Amino acid sequence: MIRVQFDQQGAGRVKTATSAFLAILPLLFTAPVAAATEAYTEQRQPCTDHRPLKQPFFGDLHVHTRYSLDASTQGTRTTPEQAYQFARGAELPIQPWTEAGEGMRALQLRRPLDFAMVSDHAELIGEVAMCNNPELEGHNAWQCLVYRHWPRAAFYLFNYMSAIEASHLGLCGEDDALCLAAARGPWGEMQAAAEDYYDRSADCEFTTFVGYEWTGGEPDSGGNLHRNVVFRNAEVPALPISFIDGPAAVQLWGSLDSQCNSAQGACDSLVIPHNANLSAGYMYSGREDDGAPMSVEYARLRRQFEPLAEIMQHKGASECYYQAGVTQDELCAFEQQPVDNISGFDNPPRPDTGFLRRVLADGLQLQRELGVNPYQQGFVASTDTHLGAPGAAEEDRFLGHGGAGVPAAREIPPGLPDKLEYNPGGLAVLWAEENSRDALFRAMRRREAYGTSGPRIVTRFFAGWDYPGDLCQQADRVERAYAGGVPMGGELSVPPAEDTGPSFLVVAQQDAGTADSPGMPLQRIQIVKAWVDREGESHQQVLDVAGSADNGASVDLDTCEPRGEGHAQLCGVWRDDDFDASQPAYYYSRVVENPSCRWSQRLCLAAGVDCDEPDSVPDDYANCCSAEHLPTIQERAWTSPIWYTPPAGES
Repeated sequence: MIRVQFDQQGAGRVKTATSAFLAILPLLFTAPVAAATEAYTEQRQPCTDHRPLKQPFFGDLHVHTRYSLDASTQGTRTTPEQAYQFARGAELPIQPWTEAGEGMRALQLRRPLDFAMVSDHAELIGEVAMCNNPELEGHNAWQCLVYRHWPRAAFYLFNYMSAIEASHLGLCGEDDALCLAAARGPWGEMQAAAEDYYDRSADCEFTTFVGYEWTGGEPDSGGNLHRNVVFRNAEVPALPISFIDGPAAVQLWGSLDSQCNSAQGACDSLVIPHNANLSAGYMYSGREDDGAPMSVEYARLRRQFEPLAEIMQHKGASECYYQAGVTQDELCAFEQQPVDNISGFDNPPRPDTGFLRRVLADGLQLQRELGVNPYQQGFVASTDTHLGAPGAAEEDRFLGHGGAGVPAAREIPPGLPDKLEYNPGGLAVLWAEENSRDALFRAMRRREAYGTSGPRIVTRFFAGWDYPGDLCQQADRVERAYAGGVPMGGELSVPPAEDTGPSFLVVAQQDAGTADSPGMPLQRIQIVKAWVDREGESHQQVLDVAGSADNGASVDLDTCEPRGEGHAQLCGVWRDDDFDASQPAYYYSRVVENPSCRWSQRLCLAAGVDCDEPDSVPDDYANCCSAEHLPTIQERAWTSPIWYTPPAGES
């Protein structure tokens, strides 16, 4: 394999290359072929670049613009159209604004995205439109006066009423008619922007999805219950279905089913929960929304509508829980929030807060009880940007994302531009034949997806019963992996023999980067295995299958220059010799980069902060020297799991 070594100036150079690696070059991609006949659900030209063995597409499915109340009360003026322009590479001005309406800061991606979705909050888009448009009835209601003159007060007041009380704030008239009518404007604009920027030509350069966020919370704990809704095509309900319309996830699924999925026409949708790490345990409680024992019908509906979960965004990672001195997997400490809820209650996280590794294990147990796994979810990541800046996940360009973070409506925040515990967010990656709505949506449905913490790491993960140990060296390894097994998101079949354990192919390529920002080498690939024994106890293992934590890589905290060796490519075949065919299990892979400087450390260095001289540190940069400040990170990618379920009656 290729090893990349960094000298003291951080310049990357190829150290060695073996003939075996030459066979790995075609590992992740296959040559484009003529587009196959596809059953599109809308009118478009077939994509010229259509690859049966699939290709990775990078995007962001969690983006807020000026029509989200939390974004607008923090000064965001980005339109859905501008959000898609930004995703395609345009510069985006952001708050604060001059009197002439010019942004005092700006953002731009180094590389455009392949797909994006504006996901403004459904609950208050009518109120936001009313309070900003003098021509709409209700513009001068006291609630809108609060919105315009005391936006931070409006942020808390409006959000409390919608996300906790599941109610409008009294300015909507009888049956909420005024707010519902006002919501048609922004909802129509979101659809129009998605239509205008969707590349329906044979080039298939950029894909948009129509969608929104369903935003609710558990009132006693402040637990987050938020979900993003993604529509397959331009056929969508007349208005987004909100938490106010039905304050339970099962009501959202039921309404989507009746108004979209089971209705006449081509409408189709799926739902992606996010920030389970801030759900105080309520998003995945193992029970129904009202606390009743989970029924088979509920489990089936949840599995049908929620094939994916968002594992990472700017409000933290949801992979696994970490506690110093207790948790053996130290990589679980990555971007862990200091609380277990989204409302700011000072409750620390717990193992059962909603971390997905445990959630998936709970799903195995529920499947034993119900015959269906309600938590059989793959992984994606996104930014949850409230600046209308999809894909702005680069550490060295982070200016905060708004929302619940540091406001910048009136001035550039002094010191760090966001709360220390927040981060730039991540990216969603979909393995699909082509960059079209239908192909990407199918990838989401079958969970052939993964998330990264920001870098454009490329990775694949397969499982089968007879992969050979030298599969990494085979030129047709991807074709053989598909033929002899299942990709990420799939389900293993029954083993051919009682003593046969599954084998796994996992491969990764470092982010290629750009000329001014080279990608970071990889440190290792891990496979995480979890299973439930006959007594119902959950177990987990984390195994290094390629690369090593002992590669000597580090980062100079005084310059942020990387040091040591790393890998441009990694590939491994691992067989589970401890496999027990009577025990349900799941497996996913985690690709880890070498250490690098976190966004906060980069800004602390740029400000000249010297924590060895406390008296010299400006008050606005005191967080640079706090115990909570972690100067380095190891960026990563998480593949969707692969599941094994014993035949009925054997577990």
